[in-house]
Amino acid sequence: MSADKRSEEALLVARPGTAHRKSQQDRLAALIAPVVTAAGYDLEAVSVSQVGRRSLVRVVVDGDHGVSLDDVAEVSRSVSEVLDAQGDAVSRSPYVLEVTSPGVDRPLTEPRHWRRATGRLVTVPVTGQGTVQGRVLRSDDAGVMLDVAGTEQRYGYGELGKATVQVEFNRPGAPDHDHLAAEEDELS
Repeated sequence: MSADKRSEEALLVARPGTAHRKSQQDRLAALIAPVVTAAGYDLEAVSVSQVGRRSLVRVVVDGDHGVSLDDVAEVSRSVSEVLDAQGDAVSRSPYVLEVTSPGVDRPLTEPRHWRRATGRLVTVPVTGQGTVQGRVLRSDDAGVMLDVAGTEQRYGYGELGKATVQVEFNRPGAPDHDHLAAEEDELS
């Protein structure tokens, strides 16, 4: 047995399942990423967990214009085909595939997350300043511009912790859907 194989087995013994689960997720991500990218989306996360006798494979995808239910169905079919063709890539037991988009509570950690949050109100820890709340005005590869209490503030990504998007029911600049309610009343 090679030294590499022995050290891998020692790692598995030291923390049962942890190293195997991580390497399995990495292998799955490598298989799935090209399919997700070809469909026009970013692969945000892959996780595998045991649920009874089955494995749950959760695939999180996102895109610049969001992800609709039809998009999720399309990506799910494509990912399923790749996983089924690989046989034991997921597990030797049956698996359930769940393709989803990140929720509103997903932290903003990558430049593409900030780009997609343009116009949204966020709360973010800033090095040396504590927690800041502001609206994302724009972002680029180096950082983000926030409107903080009416003042534009530029922050580099290195200064920022994990930001969270705030849920707003009457967000400025959001589409106005009041006309839909009026049309519905006219039809009643």
